[in-house]
Amino acid sequence: MCTALTYTAGEHYFGRNLDLDRSWGETVTVTPRNFPLPFRRAGTLKNHYALIGMALVAEGYPLYYDAVNEKGLSMAGLNFPVSAVYQPERAGRDNIAPFEFIPWILGQCADLAEARRLLARVHLADIAFSEKLPPAPLHWLIADQRAAIAAEPMAEGLQLHENPVGVLTNEPPFAYHMLRLRDFMQLTREAPRGGFAPGLELEPYCLGMGAVGLPGDLSSASRFVRTAFTKLNSVAGGMEEERVGQFFHILGAAAQTRGCARAGEGRWEITIYSSCCNMDRGVYYYTTYENSRISAVDMHREDLDGAELTCCPLRRTADIYDQRCGVSGKSAGGAPSGAAL
Repeated sequence: MCTALTYTAGEHYFGRNLDLDRSWGETVTVTPRNFPLPFRRAGTLKNHYALIGMALVAEGYPLYYDAVNEKGLSMAGLNFPVSAVYQPERAGRDNIAPFEFIPWILGQCADLAEARRLLARVHLADIAFSEKLPPAPLHWLIADQRAAIAAEPMAEGLQLHENPVGVLTNEPPFAYHMLRLRDFMQLTREAPRGGFAPGLELEPYCLGMGAVGLPGDLSSASRFVRTAFTKLNSVAGGMEEERVGQFFHILGAAAQTRGCARAGEGRWEITIYSSCCNMDRGVYYYTTYENSRISAVDMHREDLDGAELTCCPLRRTADIYDQRCGVSGKSAGGAPSGAAL
């Protein structure tokens, strides 16, 4: 299970939670412009836009979970196990394997308008990366700095849906999630006004009661509603650190905690990592389940005209700041004194 979203607060951000019961060795991966991207049925892109995102690199190929290209166009693949259907290859179309979908779109398109033109020819074919890595059943959030769509491979073909809330989770299909939002249209971030019965004066006894009824469980349907409400009512500060921090707080509203969702005997679904990429600057921020400190990888510090992948291992060890409070428990003036434990 996963949650992905876009966010605008002065600048533009895209990111997601990856919720699984284990890590597959993913790294923050930069694909430069001249790294050859071979496609099983569509030739090779020898020159393309540079990408940064989270990927499992297998046999030298970046299998992206989510990525942003140098123009800001962004994609994330999320689990879609019941409804996803990959078709037999079809003549006259661009037959693209699911594992190739992100680099196929992000490598060639600068924005969502260009992506739509390419998507009109895309046929997601039932092609595996290898015997050990069969096609994962996915749907995708695709966004630029202005809009977002959901792309879903269904029995009737690839379906594209306008996504005005800029949020995607998992099953059921996207149209269901948008319809279900109407069940919560009475929720508000303001103090509720009494409407229980004419003549009965009821006053709220605490802040937040306007959101009573907001679903709090871990299902994909509830995470969609909760994330949409949190995101659309979120107010961020003016500094990059404040905006990025706010993005991770939004993702935190849908995060998975070990022990709350059993995935099998001795296995628990957790939020393996959370990401937030500044679409305008190409800086990819992330946290991991073990390390909640935000780390940043700037794609523009790498050789984007190169021909080799750059992979940054994830920081998975807890990073706790050992803060010292001064003499005899009194706070010392000036800069804080401390060290990482």
